[in-house]
Amino acid sequence: MSKLFHKDRPIIGLDINQTGIKIMAVNSKRWQVIGYGSVDLDPVKVQQSLDEDDSYLSDNIQALVKNKVVGVLPSHQVVLGVPTGRTFSRTFTLPAKAENTLKEAVTIEAEQYIPVPVNLLYIDWEIIDRTKDNLTIVMSAVPKKLVDSTIQAAQNAGLEVEMVEPGMNAIARVLQATEDAHLPTAIIDIGPANTDIAVLEGGVIRVTGGIGIGSNTFTLDIAKKLGVSLENAHQLKVLNGMSVSPRQKKITTALKPSLERIVSETRKVIRYYTERLNDEHKIEQVLIVGGGSNIPGIGDYFTNELLMPARVAVPWQKLDFGKLPQPSKQFRPRYVTVAGLASVPEGSIWS
Repeated sequence: MSKLFHKDRPIIGLDINQTGIKIMAVNSKRWQVIGYGSVDLDPVKVQQSLDEDDSYLSDNIQALVKNKVVGVLPSHQVVLGVPTGRTFSRTFTLPAKAENTLKEAVTIEAEQYIPVPVNLLYIDWEIIDRTKDNLTIVMSAVPKKLVDSTIQAAQNAGLEVEMVEPGMNAIARVLQATEDAHLPTAIIDIGPANTDIAVLEGGVIRVTGGIGIGSNTFTLDIAKKLGVSLENAHQLKVLNGMSVSPRQKKITTALKPSLERIVSETRKVIRYYTERLNDEHKIEQVLIVGGGSNIPGIGDYFTNELLMPARVAVPWQKLDFGKLPQPSKQFRPRYVTVAGLASVPEGSIWS
């Protein structure tokens, strides 16, 4: 993998995860959306495609590009996002004298803390701070098989992959531009099947965590607790949620066990950041993104549980769709990651 960026070619974002594919082109100078689209996927078939390199992913990427784009895509050059939950990010310090042998030091750190053999990983790192005595390093690693399979699927669909980036890094880029995320910030990204958590500080993702609970879990919780169909449970989730309503207590009770697990994982990530990385800069806010962020009252819930200001990020005030029809309010949150991929600045490459 190498750092590639062609100045004369517009870049589009391509976000691939277990439950869907999103694509978007953004004029980042004006934050204007030029084209976008999405397609849902079968998680079982996605995993099979990643493991066996069959055509399921590439067929769906091709169908998305040809038939489901609103607006236009100005090129075939893409920034590819891989799921944060499948990546490993870690920040650590080393003595300044270790800079001459940094690759070996990073490899040792990866061997100690990443539960995957290093020969099966692509590993990248960056010095984000230095003093006379110490270096602060941020390291990211992702399984080679995941990267190679998704790149191959994109290429088979006629796209050229210029860059690979963890989804949370793309989210951070959007939040910094739209949500005052220069403050030390905890990000909670609630996807369909998983929730990814990260601390963003100084423009850098310092640490990540995650848990296998997502918006689909919430729907199942409501369906079981209230004895309703999945379709009705979904409507109750996005229309009523935890806001004041006749069913507020039952819905909140249904959601609470899953939300408590997300809160617990968030506290672990924040504790690691505070105790191991930066005991001077406390987390000042929580930003909630992803498809599961559209539950009414969820910001207040996290504010009360984490005892700090929490709110749902609304980057759409910054993203200008112009004359293009916008995604419905219910589906807008799913495009945050791909908007970040599409707006990567020149030279800001993770590969």
